Amino acid sequence: MPETAKPSVLFVCVHNAGRSQMAAAFLTHLAGDRVEVRSAGSAPADTVNPAVVEALAEVGIDISAEVPKVLTVEAVQASDVVITMGCGDTCPVFPGKRYLDWQLTDPAGQGVDAVRPIRDEIEQRIRALLDEVAPTART
Repeated sequence: MPETAKPSVLFVCVHNAGRSQMAAAFLTHLAGDRVEVRSAGSAPADTVNPAVVEALAEVGIDISAEVPKVLTVEAVQASDVVITMGCGDTCPVFPGKRYLDWQLTDPAGQGVDAVRPIRDEIEQRIRALLDEVAPTART
């Protein structure tokens, strides 16, 4: 990746309704336009988990307009870093990409009280990731 290129990160989980949405929202919130952020699911849900929307709203991040997106080969090819969160072997692997697998509790079917610790762990991981992929982008 050229020194001047904007890093790109793709977050993938099964439904793209919880973990990957939270991770993408935090990275977008913290990095602004300095990092290209995508999220997708191998079997996208119809809507984002309402408890996830509420948990992020509590920390000032609005994802109420987000919708789950299907994982495409093109999204993986266009990303420098691909972070999976429980999607198993459904994510295509391409040479030259950095792959990370974050083991995180699935917020599906859980209330906001159960989602908060997941949200907080994702925020910590995003801050560490941001220091790696775009150290000057951290706010």
